[in-house]
Parts: sequence; C-alpha cells; structure tokens
Amino acid sequence: MDTSGQPSDERIVVQTNTPWIGPLGRILCGFLLAVLVISVLANLGQWARYQTYFQGNDLLEERFHSGEKLAQQKIAVIEVKGSILHGDGFVKRQIDQVREDKNVKAVVLRINSPGGTVTASDYLFHHLKQLRQDRKLPLVVSMGSLCASGGYYLAMAVGDQPEAIFAEPTTWTGSIGVVIPHFDASELLKNWHIKDDSIASHKLKQMGSPTRLLSDEDRAEERKILQGLVDESFAGFKDVVRYGRPHLRDDDKQLDKAATGQIFTADQARQLGLVDKIGFIEDAIERVTALAKLSTEQVRVVQYKRRASSLMEIVMGPNAHYGNRTAISLERVVDLTAPRAYYLSTWLPAVLTNSKR
Repeated sequence: MDTSGQPSDERIVVQTNTPWIGPLGRILCGFLLAVLVISVLANLGQWARYQTYFQGNDLLEERFHSGEKLAQQKIAVIEVKGSILHGDGFVKRQIDQVREDKNVKAVVLRINSPGGTVTASDYLFHHLKQLRQDRKLPLVVSMGSLCASGGYYLAMAVGDQPEAIFAEPTTWTGSIGVVIPHFDASELLKNWHIKDDSIASHKLKQMGSPTRLLSDEDRAEERKILQGLVDESFAGFKDVVRYGRPHLRDDDKQLDKAATGQIFTADQARQLGLVDKIGFIEDAIERVTALAKLSTEQVRVVQYKRRASSLMEIVMGPNAHYGNRTAISLERVVDLTAPRAYYLSTWLPAVLTNSKR
C-alpha cells in the first residue's frame, strides 16, 4: 500500500539460496527416485528367495477356488496343463504340496493336455497313484478341452474309484498309443550334395538319424528295433488303462477297440468306457466331496499357482523368465535328435517349452 492509502502493484519476491534446483536437479531427483524403487524391488526379490529357501514347496502359492472360504478341510485341484515334458516340474510340486498338507481330504485332477513323453507321463502317474494310496485320498479327474494320450495316462491314477472320470461335453480324449517321431531327410541332403559322414562305434548308434542314407536292409533292421520299443511302451500304456478302467481288465477286445490311437469325443469315450460322466469341474468337485464324506458347507476348494521368486517375476509376472514362449532353444533342438517315444496326440514332437511344467 502506498502513502495515499491505495493498494500497491508491487510484489516481493524471495529467492532461496538453492541454485542447484533446476533442470539438472530435477533429473538428479528422478534418478535417485528410480534407484530407490529398483532397490526396494531388488530387496523384495531377495526376500522372496530367502523365504523360499526354507519352504518345502518353494514356488507354489495356494489360491481359493470355491466353497467355504474359512473352512479348514480342503479339496485340492491339481492342474496338468500343456505338454507333459518334465516329471519334476509344476505338477510334481503340486503333488508334493498336497502330500504335506494334512488338511487336504480329497483331490480333483484337472487335465488339459495333449500328452507328452513316455517317461514324464509315467513318472507323474506313479506319484499321483502313490499320493492317492498313501494318503487314502479320493481322486476324481476333470478333463478340459483336451485330455489325450499322456494326459489320459495320468487320468488312470483314479484306479478302482467308481464314477471318477468326468469329461466336459466338448472334451476330446483317448489317443491311447505311442509314437516315435522320425523324418528322413537323407534324399534331400543328397540333392544338396550333403553327406552324413558321422563316425560312430556301431551303425545302430545313429539309429533314428534323419540324415543317414540307409540301405533297405539297414532301414528294415532299424524300423524293427524302433517298432519293438513302441510295442513295449504301448503294452505298458494298456496295462495302465487296465489299472484305471477295471471293466476293461478282462475285456481285451473292448480295450483294443479303444486303444487305436484315435481321438474320441466325450460321448464316444463314455460309450467306450474311457470316461464315466459328462460334466464340468464343479461336478467333479461335487463327486469327490461325496466320496470324501465331506459337507459342501464345510470344505474349501483350493488350487495352486506359481509364487514369484525373483525381481523379474515380481515386475513382469511368472512367465518373465521364458521370454518368447514359442522360441525353440538350441537345447531343445539337440534334444529332438534323440529317438524318443511319446504318449502324444500328434505326430509332431513336443518342440515348444511349456512354462507350466
């Protein structure tokens, strides 16, 4: 206000003595904030790893599925999803989790798989069977869109349990059989003037190689050996079906009718005796609840998910380590060069890595 008593237009500006605040200061503050955030996330990752070191099942997290949220008694849903390539992966960890959790009173085995390797399928079947027997747990199967070959092999863990296999109306199942994928590229390489000049201890050491140009005699010998491997694995598959389908144990004609490698619809499979009921996972849960003599009002249905155990997984999710999931690794390419039998519902070998396993 001036001497005349009128308001003055003059403003007082106070300049602080902090010359570093400006564009450079804002950049520095942003950098420090970013470092702080990264540090917090890194410590969270290290803490998660520290926690998993002391846990028996380090990568699983129990999630509520349905039922009574506060109930102590549980029904566990063990999920098998995608190609069955490894026996010691996600499915096995779920089995181990159920084995250790005494509050689990029954199991629903949810399968959505085209199958996989003979060894991985048999390994998981063995541990599912042992889980059911050791814990005296009722086990019921719920099939998703596809439960074929090695997937069906796992379903046989139900054993003598009556009305234990449910297929959805649109499920495709069956494909009971064995395949050793094999391709002959020798003529193509010959046209390119490329010759397989590998040195081996015996001619059968390279059995199944797609690059060797074989005589008719050697080819027949090789096919006879590989066919023997397939036949033995196929006999084992049928024995497993007899274990899980009691009505087929003494009916070889009906079993042979079902074990052609064919894919069946849910209704066709039911007519063949490969499944018991057409229904969804809710029907399977209802059935296993009754088998376990549990009350639906006093049981909690749970399922298992991967637990984030690293900074990358915390920030980007559980599939962060897999990058492009359709990429074919060098390790996988090399692995495919070995003759291998598959319980698989396709002639194409399991090339892609499945992060769920």
